[in-house]
Amino acid sequence: MQRIALLLFIATTTLFSQTQTDLSYYLPQDVQYNPNIPTPKSVIGHEVGKWHITHDKLVQYMYALAEASERITIEDRGKTYEDRPLILLTITSPENHQNIKAIQSAHIQATETNSSNLDNRPIIVYQGFSIHGNEPSGSNAALVVAYYLAAAQDSKIDNLLKNTVILLDPSMNPDGLQRFAYWANTNKSINLNPDPNDREYSEIWPGGRTNHYWFDMNRDWLPVQLPESRARVKTFHNWLPNILTDHHEMGTNSSFFFQPGIPSRTHPLTPKLNQELTKKIAKYHAKAFDKIGSLYYSEESFDDFYYGKGSTFPDINGSIGILFEQASSRGHIQESENGILTFPFTIRNQFTAALSTLEASNGMRKEILEYQHNFFKNARNEASKEGNKAIVFGDEKDAAKTYHLAEILKRHQIKFHDIKSDFSADGKYYKKGYSYIVPKNQKNTRLINAMFEKRTTFKDSLFYDVSAWTFPLAFNLDYTETTTVNTGEEVKNLAHTIGGVIAKSNYAYLFEWNEYYAPKLLNQILKKGLRAKVSMKNFRANGKSYGYGTIMIPAKNQDMSVSEIYSFLNTAAQESHISVDAVSTGLNDGIDLGSRNFRALELPKIALLVGDGITSYDAGEIWHLLDTRYDIITTKLDVKSLERSDLSRYNTIVMANSYSGLNDDNTKKLKSWIEDGGTLVAYRNALSWLNSKKLMKIDFKKNTITAENISYEKRGNFRGAQVIGGAIFKTRLDRSHPINFGYKNNELPMFRNTTLFVKPDKNSYNNPIQYTKNPLMSGYISEKNLDSLSLSVPLKISSIGRGNIIAFTDNTNFRGFWYGTNKLLMNAIFFREEM
Repeated sequence: MQRIALLLFIATTTLFSQTQTDLSYYLPQDVQYNPNIPTPKSVIGHEVGKWHITHDKLVQYMYALAEASERITIEDRGKTYEDRPLILLTITSPENHQNIKAIQSAHIQATETNSSNLDNRPIIVYQGFSIHGNEPSGSNAALVVAYYLAAAQDSKIDNLLKNTVILLDPSMNPDGLQRFAYWANTNKSINLNPDPNDREYSEIWPGGRTNHYWFDMNRDWLPVQLPESRARVKTFHNWLPNILTDHHEMGTNSSFFFQPGIPSRTHPLTPKLNQELTKKIAKYHAKAFDKIGSLYYSEESFDDFYYGKGSTFPDINGSIGILFEQASSRGHIQESENGILTFPFTIRNQFTAALSTLEASNGMRKEILEYQHNFFKNARNEASKEGNKAIVFGDEKDAAKTYHLAEILKRHQIKFHDIKSDFSADGKYYKKGYSYIVPKNQKNTRLINAMFEKRTTFKDSLFYDVSAWTFPLAFNLDYTETTTVNTGEEVKNLAHTIGGVIAKSNYAYLFEWNEYYAPKLLNQILKKGLRAKVSMKNFRANGKSYGYGTIMIPAKNQDMSVSEIYSFLNTAAQESHISVDAVSTGLNDGIDLGSRNFRALELPKIALLVGDGITSYDAGEIWHLLDTRYDIITTKLDVKSLERSDLSRYNTIVMANSYSGLNDDNTKKLKSWIEDGGTLVAYRNALSWLNSKKLMKIDFKKNTITAENISYEKRGNFRGAQVIGGAIFKTRLDRSHPINFGYKNNELPMFRNTTLFVKPDKNSYNNPIQYTKNPLMSGYISEKNLDSLSLSVPLKISSIGRGNIIAFTDNTNFRGFWYGTNKLLMNAIFFREEM
């Protein structure tokens, strides 16, 4: 039996070493193709599917198509972090291209008036491929899709192009695609090997799924923190496509999935008709897959709840989002439960789904155009009932966080206004220049609700992604729904507050720690070699109150002259949008500037552990935060290099979420480094490792949940309901503790997606952050988990020798938009010796 299997294996690998797949494998054969349109092979040098397309060749081919075809125009919408172009093809009939601006204008106009004009308007379809770079069949299929739309010649394609404007995004993640293509191609053999144990099918850390900073970009449609997201979201709002498709891959032993997903897991703000139309479109997919004999399924997995995903974001914006998931070959050929899975087969399935989408859009054009028109018509009716209701948000101590939330609203074309003057509402103070008002009576009122709502009740207890993302809570901003008429001018040109030094001083300078970019300014000061100190107590100087964490820079006994310090500080403060005060005396109400309650600070020298065993998402969020927002140099220290690394170069090491921790030798080395004065900042499951290695004593709450009256069939749902996929909870702060410096409120919303529950210390001063008795603010958590979370703590701090460990159960830097808790990490870094 083993010999027969071996012979079959040899025959299979021999077959795939000799056979090449040409375009005829993918393309419909019932049409003619224009010979003047270049084929992919004529430009990229190989047949589609022989090699994984690299992004540079993909771009090269798309430009060649645009040059050769009057059906295609191309635009460069910006750059990735690695300076790769974010291209978009607009594909339609030549006649439509001549009137494309008018078509776009009429399409948007139909979402803003009661006239829909269905007869003559083309439908708009955005087709996006491979937002996860190591799910490459989408981007490789984009080669064939673009060729087909440019070269196919018959009345059917003419009719399609007349009635459709296709926005084709061939690679939504250029950096990740390039990284994965390199891996798959450099590990490919001449004799293709389907053995799943081959190195080709097991990428090294962090893999090609993510972008440059290791973000999952398919979670960034709503937060819009990344350049790739900003480009495509701008395109989306400028066009408001009727359908948006999102081409992905899943496990090798799967088949092909198309939406709808699980019906009970659709967000309540999504209209029911949206899902009905999605199901109707699915019939076109089924018909196309039946024709080529490919297996598929629908409505059994995935969901449409979190609006930050590409297939769900359109649903709150009057469009129809459709997710495609293709079983992945993860290379060029691999064994699977459904037989040998080849890369060309995965490409053909993606191509088939792309064409069936266009067939559906053409066949259902009027119905889908009418749906979008009615979506916004109904939204306007809902908005008009809101009257003068509005949401005001802000932080009178932190203009930057307020600015960055407003920046997101701007990207989503949500209108907001300045406030005329300072005012209070619901016990919260809103300061002009630090606050904005969002009227509910506007076109995007449903999107506003999706971004600002708090939701704690759900039809289903299982979620494919997070169950809460309330933006003002994520930013830790005060916000109130109000009818108070205090609305100023609509903000057209959003701008940061102006920073700088108020006046020149011969004695000292002060700035508060509340502003988001205060760590950036402090790092610049310390990097320049200036001495700076932090206040451990509140005080008053020159009639102004200063809080815990205020930074003081003496003007004398520095390595720079008084004039040089003033000039440097003024420039640095402007860059960080921080107002710096000048003082002429050290005598204050409260502690004086020479007090021992001002503690000297040290320049952070940071290493971030990366590599096998570390969650790349979490590590990438920290790298992104330090590098792009605070301009802090960070050494990415691979755990495999730890044994031979000189750790004395660093005073802080950050360990993101880790399930495996470090081996015994590295653990011993790290412990010795901490004992010599280093600070380890650890996150999430790294706490379990710390406890197991006795580096830190952590008293975890034991939460035993047993299934009662749960059938075997329902066991998966029962287990899934115990997961905290992502929700928001209220904590209580001791603001005198250095970990909380810079926070103005006594409560802080924290994001949590872990079931690690830590008991509080018996001494209350060792619990500077503690969950409240009833902590749920927004999102889903089971009752037993909520009981375990109540009064637990998300932070433990302990000393080892001259150093310490600062450990968080929760991710304070989630997906780059959780601005409200970023400062906890910065406090751990800058004030580590005061903990």
